[in-house]
Amino acid sequence: MSDALIPLIAILSLFVVLPGMVFHYITLWRRQKTLQPDDERMLEDLWRSAKAMERRIETLESLLEARDAEAHRRPPRPHRSTFDE
Repeated sequence: MSDALIPLIAILSLFVVLPGMVFHYITLWRRQKTLQPDDERMLEDLWRSAKAMERRIETLESLLEARDAEAHRRPPRPHRSTFDE
C-alpha cells in the first residue's frame, strides 16, 4: 500500500497541484495589471493636485518676474563699505 502511495502523490502533485498553483498565480498577475477603481481615484486626485501645484508655481513665477522687473527700474542701493576697505 505505501509503495503505491508515494508515486500516486508525486503524480498528483506534478499534474494537478503544480499546474493549479501556476494558473492561480497567472490569473492574479493578470488581474493586477489592470487599474482598480481605487487606483483610478488616486491617480485622478494626484492629477488634480499636480495641476493645482502647477498653477501655484506659474503664479509665483509671474510674481517673481514682476518683482525683478520692478527692481531693475529702481535706482541701485548705495554701496556699503566692508571692513577691508
